[in-house]
Amino acid sequence: MPLSEEEQRILSEIESQLRASDPDLARQVGSTTIYSHALRQLRWGIVAFVASFAGTVLLLTVSFLLAFVGFLGMVASALVIVRAARRMGRAGIGDAGQAIRGGGFRGYVNGAGKKARERFKRPEDDAEA
Repeated sequence: MPLSEEEQRILSEIESQLRASDPDLARQVGSTTIYSHALRQLRWGIVAFVASFAGTVLLLTVSFLLAFVGFLGMVASALVIVRAARRMGRAGIGDAGQAIRGGGFRGYVNGAGKKARERFKRPEDDAEA
């Protein structure tokens, strides 16, 4: 059901007030898609799978029992990957692929690193700069 003109006007006022009061939040909400959470889970699932695989291979030299624990980690991360991929669906995976191709894989990964550095930045780092 489409919004009436009055409802659209009220929504526009709310959006403009949000942009004026907190531009960072407005930018973040504007750039977030439906698929961003599932894409984040998919990325972490892939990282966990690769780390579990490497751990399993390394732990095979120590003990088969420890290697089995690494294998269970691989299974758990594979389940996370499958669940996230199903949530994203075909359209979400296509959007993620376009985002990676558009900015290049290096830019995609570097953007994640930059976000992590900004998140863990200490207040005294800002004072020195």
